[in-house]
Amino acid sequence: MTETSTSLLRDSAAFSGFSVDDLDAARAFYTDVLGLRTSAEPEMGGIMHLHLAGGRDVLVYAKGPGHTPATYTVLNFPVPDVDAAVAELTSRGVQFLHYDEPPTDENGVMRAGGPLIAWFTDPAGNVFSVIEQG
Repeated sequence: MTETSTSLLRDSAAFSGFSVDDLDAARAFYTDVLGLRTSAEPEMGGIMHLHLAGGRDVLVYAKGPGHTPATYTVLNFPVPDVDAAVAELTSRGVQFLHYDEPPTDENGVMRAGGPLIAWFTDPAGNVFSVIEQG
């Protein structure tokens, strides 16, 4: 392989994306509940960007009735205090998921080894988390 072929994607500004069934409901949740910045891409139809800290963007696209929520965590939000983040998001109407494995407490926080983490879903059923990083 030549240097050009092995470095083809090394400097690419890659980004991730996921689908939702209702772009308007997703946008309202991301902006009004989570406080994120979004931008629509009208020329591309059914696409928006989530603008995350550090200049990172995530592509969100409408898949309509064929949408199946991701069965894994699509976005992790590092926070200095998971308990405070869970309390704030709960006050905004977010419902946290409860699991037996790994076990979560009554607030939905996993405390069994590793960083504290709590999972919730967006209106399309995609899984997000707040994860404690000091």
